[in-house]
Amino acid sequence: MSETNFRPLHDRVVVRRVQSEEKTKGGIIIPDTAKEKPQEGEIIAVGSGARDESGKLVPLDVKAGDRVLFGKWSGTEVKLNGEDLLIMKESDIMGIIG
Repeated sequence: MSETNFRPLHDRVVVRRVQSEEKTKGGIIIPDTAKEKPQEGEIIAVGSGARDESGKLVPLDVKAGDRVLFGKWSGTEVKLNGEDLLIMKESDIMGIIG
C-alpha cells in the first residue's frame, strides 16, 4: 500500500482502482479506448465516520486494505502523490470482497 498524506473526511474513502487485464482469455489485446474501467478497488484511507441524528460518531464498515466493489460511475478521480485514485462516499461501495 502506498502512503498518502491525505485523510478523507466523514464517511468518505480513498480507493485505488484495480488494474484491468490487457488481454482477453483468448489472447486478444484490448485497446485502452475499449476498456471499461474496473469496478473493483482497494481502500487506501478512510474518514472517521458520519454522525447520526444524535451527533454520535458512526465509524465506517470498511478499513484500509479492504478490496471493494463500487459502481462504474462512483467517486471523484484525483491524483495524489502522482497516483490516480478515487474519493467516494462509503455509500457508493457495494460490498467488500473476501
